[in-house]
Amino acid sequence: MVPRVAMRRRAAEVPPTEPTEKGNGKSHTNRICLLVSLSLLFWALLLYFHFVVIGSSTNIENQIHLQPQPQPSSSSTSLPVPKFDPPKEKDPLDKPILATTSTFKPPGTAEKQEFPFVRALKTVDNKSDPCGGKYIYVHDLPSRFNEDMLRDCKKLSLWTNMCKFTTNAGLGPPLENIEGVFSDEGWYATNQFAVDVIFSNRMKQYKCLTNDSSLAAAIFVPFYAGFDVARYLWGYNISTRDAASLDLVDWLTQRPEWEIMRGKDHFLVAGRITWDFRRLSEEENDWGNKLLFLPAAKNMSMLVVESSPWNANDFGIPYPTYFHPAKDSEVFDWQERMRNLDRKWLFSFAGAPRPDNPKSIRGQIIDQCRNSNVGKLLECDFGESKCHSPSSIMQMFQGSLFCLQPQGDSYTRRSAFDSMLAGCIPVFFHPGSAYTQYTWHLPKNYSTYSVFIPEDDIRKRNMSIEERLLRIPPEQVKTMRENVISLIPGLIYADPRSELETLKDAFDVSVQAVIDKVTRLRKNMIEGRTEYDNFVEENSWKYALLEDGQREAGGHVWDPFFSKPKPGEDSGNDGNGGTTISADAAKNSWKSEQRDKTQ
Repeated sequence: MVPRVAMRRRAAEVPPTEPTEKGNGKSHTNRICLLVSLSLLFWALLLYFHFVVIGSSTNIENQIHLQPQPQPSSSSTSLPVPKFDPPKEKDPLDKPILATTSTFKPPGTAEKQEFPFVRALKTVDNKSDPCGGKYIYVHDLPSRFNEDMLRDCKKLSLWTNMCKFTTNAGLGPPLENIEGVFSDEGWYATNQFAVDVIFSNRMKQYKCLTNDSSLAAAIFVPFYAGFDVARYLWGYNISTRDAASLDLVDWLTQRPEWEIMRGKDHFLVAGRITWDFRRLSEEENDWGNKLLFLPAAKNMSMLVVESSPWNANDFGIPYPTYFHPAKDSEVFDWQERMRNLDRKWLFSFAGAPRPDNPKSIRGQIIDQCRNSNVGKLLECDFGESKCHSPSSIMQMFQGSLFCLQPQGDSYTRRSAFDSMLAGCIPVFFHPGSAYTQYTWHLPKNYSTYSVFIPEDDIRKRNMSIEERLLRIPPEQVKTMRENVISLIPGLIYADPRSELETLKDAFDVSVQAVIDKVTRLRKNMIEGRTEYDNFVEENSWKYALLEDGQREAGGHVWDPFFSKPKPGEDSGNDGNGGTTISADAAKNSWKSEQRDKTQ
């Protein structure tokens, strides 16, 4: 009995959870099924995460890449086929267009912001692309905005048949070199208001045109704004004068290219003074059209032969001269010839008095020229005059050390560029005649290439111009003349039918300045900065004179020259001698055109 009890006790000590032989097989099968189910669930979750979540993220990234790239429609392609295609190998532009700000962002603010123009900025990084950062997109405007005007060229001016002046790509008829004053090649009877067509034809030869607006550093609008306003200034109501400008703005604002920067990357050219495009009211007898006052036009940059000191949407570019070289060698030969000329006159002046303007100093300048043994005068008045002969004008400038350039009816004169082309040192009497106008083309340090005599020194103090110029040491005169001659390439417009090899002409300088302006604006937008910290548009003339790094425009020694009259006051001239320009000045400029038209 004892052994049997012991066996029972051992059996009772076996853990109750120990399975029987039959139960152990069933549990093993269940465990295998559980493991298989867990494995299948794991792989299902893994596949779901890979194809759904990651795929969705990829689609979003692709959308970010594609959305900011507006492509032009078939009705807005550029004029010629570009000579350089966008780079295709290892193109960094294929990355998502995300611009990071360089300034510290507080917690909770976005670290990245999308800018559609970043792709254009990145072209600079491709060192194998000679057009990186220089691409220009040209709108394919309807012909009513440009070529149709040339077909109806007899209506472009009330007093001058512009048809002959629009020949040779806008250069006009060739000049004969009978008196040996010009070179044998490259000289034309160019109208001073022909920049519209000259500039547009030069753009057709630009090396970095593109049909892809997303690559463009700037966008050109080939609207002949100067020709448009010229044909309607006299005898037409304001609706007719404004029609093409309003039509243009309506066309542009519907283009996808406009939306990228709301037109702030667009520019156009007008070969007339800014006052023809700044009508102040809706009165029928007020002067000009209102192109430059249209909200959309205020975003664009307009290049004119004379800009406004008080507005920020126009920029001065040189009047065209008679010289339009096709090769670098033609420029070099001309410069060397100007260096070696014998200049027998100390100073000279070509122009007419302004008897209707009591504030004009032209009468006193003419008197000083007449009474000086070292001064030369070429009087310009109604009828036949040597002033209407390019040969006579250039011959006088080539024989003079200094050329007097007072204001005309407005601040600027074509004569200033003709004289510098002849290697003659210009003498200005108002800073608005050159120093605040052509800041892209002339040095900020005006004393290196010109002489400044304030108008009041002539008007009130009766200063002797001869004595003032004789005080300049001969070595300084020689240096200044060399500086003037070195400026010649950037002041002339090359023949639009060819291209210079290494030199940059007035067109090249202007286009690069526009590109720099747009690029600077884009970078400021990315960095969250404004162009200037406390910009005052009425002081626009000051900002271009600031040194690198300066952002504030304070008081300036030239402030009296640009003081504007208060409402109700006379807009002729303030007590300090600072002339303000009005519609009357623009009208008088047209009367001068009637008098000075090429015979």
